[in-house]
Amino acid sequence: MKLIREILYKVDINRVFGNTSLSIEKVEFDSRLVTSSDMYVAINGVNVNGHDYISQAIENGANCIICEEMPEDKVDDIVYINVPCSREALAIICSNYFDNPSSKLNLIGVTGTNGKTTITTLLFELYKNLGIKSGLISTVKIVINKDEYEANQTTPDSLSINRYLNEMVLKNVRYCFMEVSSHGIDQNRIKGLDFKGGIYTNLTHDHLDYHKTFESYRDVKKTFFDQLGKYSFALTNNDDKNGLFMLQNTKAAKYTYSLNSVSDFKTKILESSFDGMLLKINSSEVWSKLVGRFNAYNILAVYSTASILGVPEDELLMSISNLQAVDGRFQFYKKNKITAIVDYAHTPDALENILNSINEIKSIDNNLITVVGCGGNRDKSKRPLMGDIATSLSSKVIFTSDNPRNEDPELIIEEMTRGVKPFHSNKSISITNRKEAIKAACQFAKSNDIILVAGKGHETYQEIKGVKSDFDDFDIVKNLLNQKN
Repeated sequence: MKLIREILYKVDINRVFGNTSLSIEKVEFDSRLVTSSDMYVAINGVNVNGHDYISQAIENGANCIICEEMPEDKVDDIVYINVPCSREALAIICSNYFDNPSSKLNLIGVTGTNGKTTITTLLFELYKNLGIKSGLISTVKIVINKDEYEANQTTPDSLSINRYLNEMVLKNVRYCFMEVSSHGIDQNRIKGLDFKGGIYTNLTHDHLDYHKTFESYRDVKKTFFDQLGKYSFALTNNDDKNGLFMLQNTKAAKYTYSLNSVSDFKTKILESSFDGMLLKINSSEVWSKLVGRFNAYNILAVYSTASILGVPEDELLMSISNLQAVDGRFQFYKKNKITAIVDYAHTPDALENILNSINEIKSIDNNLITVVGCGGNRDKSKRPLMGDIATSLSSKVIFTSDNPRNEDPELIIEEMTRGVKPFHSNKSISITNRKEAIKAACQFAKSNDIILVAGKGHETYQEIKGVKSDFDDFDIVKNLLNQKN
């Protein structure tokens, strides 16, 4: 139990009604989960306004209400705390409730459009292989030492984040590597967290359905670095045009990494194949099992971070050489001299990067067959760009359904095809059923051809009209290739 006044430390408060010396059992922002003596934080969400459920929370036993809109009829013996922003209050309250767990370990955040999952996962694996207790909060999964939990968001809600961090502290975890999304920053989910380091990957076209403009998207990312303290570090991709912009106002120690620019940490690709890359990082050579120029950036970000954090050079290079590709990120399967690659690429830049990487490695005589779609209820402006990129850089393209959610998948495909240039129109066909599209790609593929299935990566479901059905791109393409004569 905690005293209300104890967990209000640093919370911006307008008014207080009631006795803040009362104790609460736990904090909740879902009224259905409230039980006796809980604090209920009313969040004005995208689809639901938590203020409409204050009465239900009180009926379920809440003795303290945090709200932006004060109820007209207040209940006796209930503490009401009016705040300017419930989301921000929730984040700080949760941090206080769990005794600020982020300050008791080394929390490293990674933000940017692409590369967040790969970098956080590789850092987690690297530290685990070095025998250092570590945690991971990513799009794919949440891991505490060897215990895994399902991830539902790139950056979880602030209550879940602090609950996981607290468990990490209890299990003596020393480092936690966490994806930091623009939504998570904008919605104050990371407010009050003590980051020891921040890493910036890149910024490309994505999430404009939410942020409306690229400038707004960029500026939200920048606030993550603005909030870093003077005892933290900020590492940025110096080849990205917004890389140095991110560090303009940070108090943290500044570091840069790049392939093309003068930077603190620099790498060069010496050899590249579907088996991996030989890299020269600063003055040392290292073989990586990962593939593609974009992964050279990811590996360099991992190297730079671990180096800043004090991992000895010889141990670091050895660990990097042992790292495996992350599930759903350039994950490939070979059968009957056909190579199938499954990747999460769901933005124009990510798709262009992976197609360019494949084209740099493959023989000119080998066809590249791409299966790709776009998610529903998401940024529509990127759909024609994806269509253009796919047909420009592939031998053949099959446009298909991704996670259409509540949209008509055929209309999504139609929007993608609008971006196809007339002289590439003969390259593409549309097959709405994703499994049939993958099947067609396998049938088209001949010896030494390459199939790219893009967009869903690690996901093991397909969401249609609010229903999630089992669907795993990698398992499907693997089984279909095994059946091919």
